[in-house]
Amino acid sequence: MSQKCKSESERPWGHYEVLTQKPGYKVKTLTVLPEGELSLQRHAHRNEHWYIVSGKGIVTKNGSEIRVLVGDSVDIPVNEEHRIKNIDNENLVFIEIAQGGYLGEDDIVRLEDKYGRE
Repeated sequence: MSQKCKSESERPWGHYEVLTQKPGYKVKTLTVLPEGELSLQRHAHRNEHWYIVSGKGIVTKNGSEIRVLVGDSVDIPVNEEHRIKNIDNENLVFIEIAQGGYLGEDDIVRLEDKYGRE
C-alpha cells in the first residue's frame, strides 16, 4: 500500500494542503478564511497559477486589483507582487500550481503582512 504525500499547514489566514509535488511543480489547495488575506509577496524561483473553486476574493497583482469568483484563474509570473484576500463570509478556496526550479516555502519575500510575519 502506498503512502499519501499530502501535507497540511496552518496559517493565520487559513490553511493549505500540498496535493502533489514532483520535480519542477507543486499543486496545493489553499483555504482563506473570511476576511483573511495572504501577505503581499513575490517569489524569485517560481510562477503560480491560481484557480478559484469556491468563494469570492480580490487578487492584487503589481498594484492592480482583480475581483475573482468561482471558475476564474490568475497567472502570477516569477517576481510579480501578489496577494489574495477573501471578501466573502464563506471560505475562499483555490488551487495553486507552482512551477519552477525551486519550490520551497522559503521562496517568499513578504512586502506587507497584516499578521506581522516577516
